[in-house]
Amino acid sequence: MTTATFSPPFSTPDRLPDDLESYGYAVLGPSGVCELTRCELVELEALQPGWNDLPLDEYLKDGGRYRRRRHSCFVVDGSEVKQAPHRAHWQPLDYNALHGGMKRLFEPITPATVGSPVWPRLLQAVGHVCSQVKGKQPWYVEAHPFRIDTTHGIGRPTPEGAHRDGVDLVAIFLVGRVNIKGGESRIFEAAGSNGKRFTLTEPWTLLLLDDTRVIHESTPILPTAEGGHRDTLVLTYRAGGFLEPGILE
Repeated sequence: MTTATFSPPFSTPDRLPDDLESYGYAVLGPSGVCELTRCELVELEALQPGWNDLPLDEYLKDGGRYRRRRHSCFVVDGSEVKQAPHRAHWQPLDYNALHGGMKRLFEPITPATVGSPVWPRLLQAVGHVCSQVKGKQPWYVEAHPFRIDTTHGIGRPTPEGAHRDGVDLVAIFLVGRVNIKGGESRIFEAAGSNGKRFTLTEPWTLLLLDDTRVIHESTPILPTAEGGHRDTLVLTYRAGGFLEPGILE
């Protein structure tokens, strides 16, 4: 028996602010991402090797060995992108019941990735959407390249379950899917009962989420052949500063 795969409801770059305001989320296909970032797909694809060099996440409370990641922080102010001093990733328990309250210090994103000409354009483009929706201001961005692999069986993109991140906007780029099934994106109203489900399948598809209005999760993945994995780039945007212990608790 096969499981149905639901296609996402694609938007266009000019519709992003309206769709985020109307639904709390929006999806761009790869061509839309290229239009939004004013780049060619080959430039985005050139970032992919960075996902082959991600250290193991040693903080998983379920004892899993299925997640690899890095983490770096940036400040986006209009067209200006500055990398912030390296810092631990922190979330309050109210938003991440599994790993909240922990200071998790991951290895930074490599210079080869952040030094790519397309990297600041990605951050600028999403920051521009944030300012269209939330008002023009500096945005404090945490960047997380993830690889969920199936070497040991099941891989869990969101072991904490459906959650919010305690930020203003979350951008999830699918970087690649190799020899897997599953990994369905699920979005629910934070203050209602409506939900959506679909699967991102094309590399450099973008899912944008208004974190103040929706909660989200991705379902587990299973291998269909050797070497199964799912790569994503998650960018979170927050006004006023980075999350610190004591904030939102």
